[in-house]
Amino acid sequence: MPDPAAAAPRWALHPDRALPADPVTRPVARQILDATRDLPIVSMHGHVDAGVLARDERFDDPASLLVVPDHYLVRMLVSQGVPHDALGLPRRDGGAVQSDPREIWRAFASHWHLFRGTPTRFWMEHVLVEVLGVTERLSAATADAAYDTIAERLAEPGFRPLALLDRFGIEIIATTDPASADLADHADLAARGWGERIVPTFRPDAVLHVDRPGWVDDVALLGERAGVPIGSYRDFLRALEARRWAFVDAGARATDHGHVLADTTPMAETDAAAVFASALRGDVDPAAARAFSAHMLFEMARMSTQDGLVMQLHPGALRDHDPHVMAMLGHDVGYDIPVATEYVHALRPLLSAFGHHPNLRLVLFTLDEDTFSRELAPLAGVYPAVRLGAPWWFLDSPDGMRRFREAVTDTAGFANTTGFVDDTRAFLSIPARHDLSRRVDAGFLARLVVEHRLDLDEALETAVDLAYGLPRAAYARQTITPDHPHPHPPGA
Repeated sequence: MPDPAAAAPRWALHPDRALPADPVTRPVARQILDATRDLPIVSMHGHVDAGVLARDERFDDPASLLVVPDHYLVRMLVSQGVPHDALGLPRRDGGAVQSDPREIWRAFASHWHLFRGTPTRFWMEHVLVEVLGVTERLSAATADAAYDTIAERLAEPGFRPLALLDRFGIEIIATTDPASADLADHADLAARGWGERIVPTFRPDAVLHVDRPGWVDDVALLGERAGVPIGSYRDFLRALEARRWAFVDAGARATDHGHVLADTTPMAETDAAAVFASALRGDVDPAAARAFSAHMLFEMARMSTQDGLVMQLHPGALRDHDPHVMAMLGHDVGYDIPVATEYVHALRPLLSAFGHHPNLRLVLFTLDEDTFSRELAPLAGVYPAVRLGAPWWFLDSPDGMRRFREAVTDTAGFANTTGFVDDTRAFLSIPARHDLSRRVDAGFLARLVVEHRLDLDEALETAVDLAYGLPRAAYARQTITPDHPHPHPPGA
């Protein structure tokens, strides 16, 4: 009998994918997309490991590259009954899990149908077809052939991480690094001429939440890396400031803050010092810890007015929703769940103090799209310091990105947004994510053109801004204004 797989057509992606369906708008969208298709990628909010780039080693195998670290993918498979162990996720207790990468790949490929209609499907199709050259749609029957094709491609010298930066057209990429990172990988990359293209991002979450497990040890390491022994709250601030400047010296453009709440209410210094001292003794209560975290967001904004680092704030994720999975597997395995988030009252202290400061750029993200038109767009539409980050994580789908443009453009326009950020540790998916964003924006702008709300030349110019100009401007190095008439409020 003939092999059904052999008779299947070659896997190819439609050139009009994610563009508007109607025949009037689609040709305009194609023209707009053509203006952005080959622009360089500015990837300023991602989670690719700096060590992967510094070592520049070939990727191990298809499963460890594409399946095991991708929590978008893992969470869907788990939701349909595929055990974590079958996907090779390492257990904290060292217990046995599937270690054969081909078996892990087979488990993924045999469930390919689960991803129909999801952005994961869109990104992964782009990676498999456009980047890795897979010629048959994934299934249980084609899993091994796809695995072999990918493994052969990954063995090529041109598929090492640094070569892929050029292949993908990535002009600059930011990693995300804890406040206590030694930045050795970035120093190594800079010494080899990559310092302007691969930059760190300061992520201090581990030391700003004083009730977090391991906080005392994290603070001690922060002090060690800063050269500031930390015995008091003032020492803590000095250490944070020192580390921020170390990141600036290493090329950093931004900070990154993933708090549950957007609260930025400052505390009096004596109150903050008391909470800090209690935390060092290990007896801080949850309410005090929340208040301290809010206060430290205010402090991070104050420090940004001094060192010029863009402040990225993305609240609204309840991390590690299942404590049993957390205990077994640790963080970042798909159990971070969005919660309703309030911004207007929460950000008022920060914006009252620094919203007009020439040195502050505050980029706001959300997982709660109800806030796009009601809270975030009006804030960005009046405060010079505020920009809206792209839809991300649960909202970075074609329809989610369209809803974002429809919700925020009326009030914030285009210029008060930052363009696209890919927010991924899946290195090979970076161009796929930017491609999807450019397609969605092309469709949105095309509708404005055919409705005679925008001229075509304006739409083309705006598309280039969204894809390239705005992210470059939002994360550009700043010339610090040393003096500003707005006083620091009490507690700063």
